[in-house]
Amino acid sequence: MSIQMKEVDRDVRPMNKELFGVFGDTNTFEQYRSPDEFDRVVSGPDLTFGVRSSELDIPGRTTVYEDEAGACVIWGEAYPRSIDGSDPAEWALSEYAAHGTEALTGFNGSFIVVADHEDQSGIVATDSVRSRECYYADTGGTRVFGTDPATVAAAVPTPRVDYEPLLEFLHFGVVFDDRTVLQQVRRIPFDSWLTATDTHEFGRFVYESREFDYAAELAERMRRALERRNDLPGRKGVLLSGGYDSRTILAGISDLDAAYTVGESDSSELTVAEKLATQYGIPHQTLSVDERYLNTDLSTVKYGHGIMESLHIHHAGYMDQFDVDTIYHGGLADTMLRGHFQPITGVEVFDRKCPPYRIDPDPDIANHFAEKFGYLPASEMLSRDTTLFEESGKEFLRRRVDEVLDRWDHRFERLYDGMALFGILNQPSRPFRFQLSDQFVESCVSLDAELIEWHLATPPEHRNTQTYLRALRKLDDNILHHRPPDRPYDSYTFNQIDNFLRRAMPFVSGYQGPWPDRAKLYDQCGLDEKIFSESPDVQELPWRLKLRVNDITTWLDSTIGDNSIDPSDLVQPEDSQTTVGPYGRS
Repeated sequence: MSIQMKEVDRDVRPMNKELFGVFGDTNTFEQYRSPDEFDRVVSGPDLTFGVRSSELDIPGRTTVYEDEAGACVIWGEAYPRSIDGSDPAEWALSEYAAHGTEALTGFNGSFIVVADHEDQSGIVATDSVRSRECYYADTGGTRVFGTDPATVAAAVPTPRVDYEPLLEFLHFGVVFDDRTVLQQVRRIPFDSWLTATDTHEFGRFVYESREFDYAAELAERMRRALERRNDLPGRKGVLLSGGYDSRTILAGISDLDAAYTVGESDSSELTVAEKLATQYGIPHQTLSVDERYLNTDLSTVKYGHGIMESLHIHHAGYMDQFDVDTIYHGGLADTMLRGHFQPITGVEVFDRKCPPYRIDPDPDIANHFAEKFGYLPASEMLSRDTTLFEESGKEFLRRRVDEVLDRWDHRFERLYDGMALFGILNQPSRPFRFQLSDQFVESCVSLDAELIEWHLATPPEHRNTQTYLRALRKLDDNILHHRPPDRPYDSYTFNQIDNFLRRAMPFVSGYQGPWPDRAKLYDQCGLDEKIFSESPDVQELPWRLKLRVNDITTWLDSTIGDNSIDPSDLVQPEDSQTTVGPYGRS
């Protein structure tokens, strides 16, 4: 593949909410952005930043403070653990002046902190799981940073595509670790902070298992996490499924005004969600599956930041139906509290895993994450002419997982904890939150610092659904009155047997999953003609891979203009494509 780079013609469309800054003075800031684009622009001794947010006057949300000694912003959702009642950004600046980066352990939530004081150099720091991304680039002797990678990339004179991260995105739906698909744009690393010249690690996210009453402690921490987020403003809604995680919001947040479920009218998932809303006295609204579900426009794609596929933003096409100011959801509970990335195995019978089930004592890490991240064998049809390695997709994944785990292995001792860390570090569903947080006051209860601490202290064998269900019942005895449609029992094994029998028995309808038939929907919406009419090679790919191609080319088009990539350039010519067997390419 030979790609000709052209003059840049960018169509950068800013988010509704944004943090952008430079390690420099106000004049340096104005070389990149106009102060008129922001609600507040402040300058400290070492850096200047602008904030645009509708949440500036809401307790527990974005707040800015400056005085003659420095400036600070807490961007996102942050609840001080123990302060004297002063403004959180004012308190953070004072503590940072006295104690440096140790001051940032005093916050709980999903946030980015920028702090700059005459006694301490300016820094930009994430929370312990980097739940909000912050991007940076060095250009013209200045380091710029921000929450929108498109506006950070706009500061780079000639941005260039980085092809290995690009292939990660296409193979697995996510770019791993701290890279992006642009060579000059990086992300603040996991649990770290940024300075004018470097990045440094915190030591907040480290696995140290201990013995305690895991379910009782989880229930108490969940109760406090919900209480912290109970008084958010305006009309309050919840994204409600029939599963376990979102129903915790019903049990812990009072005065909910609406519950929304994306689903088909005859689906068992929707039926259970409606029953849950009735049980807790909340008006329910169905977001019907139609052409709005697969939203392929930049208005949705941009929330993947060019590093995650937008497919996870199931609700994006329905914004005109959301009559709320604050939105809650159960996102990331399966990852933080239920061992989503834990490898489970059983007895192999006719290519199926059958009971008894257990934690896999010798997991194939590459195969495990290939399944979790949505690896598609058809990605072997993608061109690799610009990469340094001759390897299959599975070999590519195995190498990258090894590289990332090697980098972070000082934070865990057990492989299962390392696999959980890898999943949290590279969680592919974050665009779901990024879109919500840009449109509403969004609250992710699962990212409460007390729950993250529970995750780090609980051994993998107890960080599972059984422990989680015991905790839920301590929150509300009736929370499981209406069971998830695919999980009529507490036992993982019994649920798997039940689902297997339903699929195998004639005249019995098996559980079809929470999402519609998206391959069928792709065809019904005529998306090949809409987005790939001039790329017949791309049309031969599976629907999900085609959506990833659209995601990345749409994002690159808007971000780097004519330096972007034509979708057809991403597919190998048919006469040079390799075949894919059980052991990789041939």
